[in-house]
Amino acid sequence: MKLQKTFFLSLALIISLATFAPAAHAQDGKLYQQMSQDEQSAFVANQARRIAREMSGTEYEFTADFAAYIQKFVDKYARRIGNNAGQRDARLVFERGRVVAPTLISAFKARNVSPIIGLYLPLIESEYVNLQSPNPMGAIGMFQFLPKTGQRYGLTVQELLDVEKSADAAARYIADGLKQFKDDPMKEALALLAYNRGGQKTASALQLVLDDQNRRCSICALTAASSRLDEVFQKENVHYVTSFFAAAIIGENPMAFGLQQQPLSSYQTIIN
Repeated sequence: MKLQKTFFLSLALIISLATFAPAAHAQDGKLYQQMSQDEQSAFVANQARRIAREMSGTEYEFTADFAAYIQKFVDKYARRIGNNAGQRDARLVFERGRVVAPTLISAFKARNVSPIIGLYLPLIESEYVNLQSPNPMGAIGMFQFLPKTGQRYGLTVQELLDVEKSADAAARYIADGLKQFKDDPMKEALALLAYNRGGQKTASALQLVLDDQNRRCSICALTAASSRLDEVFQKENVHYVTSFFAAAIIGENPMAFGLQQQPLSSYQTIIN
């Protein structure tokens, strides 16, 4: 019986890893950092579409400009891999992500929200550091909630420092954004933007920039029209979704960037 149980646990692990296995390794044995510019662009464009597909179950139609913007952030993260810059070394960032991945995956699955969102949202918020002291805006914890937002989801300031509870609140926040933008083919990207900008401000920005020509990629339209939007969008919000996709591309294809670990989405708790 013990051998049988071990077999089934091993089988469960194989199935789990296969389910979230990366679709791309280093092209022709090369790391991303060793690819030509054209190869890197193709890699990023393909992987951005794959991440979107896993996150949404649909095909995102990114513009070439938006894909290029994602690539800028992929390059930014890639330059931090093995640069010996202390806690900013991206190897340490993704290792921290590996440790908390089972908690994040579980929390977002429980709220019927893609675990891909749960895995990489805290990376761009805090790089998986459970920040004890409020930032200049007053946000705290791994998911960088403002206390008033935490209260809206039933969490005290102290509970915002509980990774499991704050992950659940973040999943509910994203779920609310998905409902708000349910009629948009890129509702997941808009829910992410709303996490950073707020739902109403995101909706107002969409009303300002969308037309019949650009609405197939609403997040692309917002990014392209950033100069028409407010200063906060131009300085902060415009980078949010592209940073998310860049982080997810590296985290789901770690070997292609020289990171010695599995995709973050493969680190799931196996239920006996």
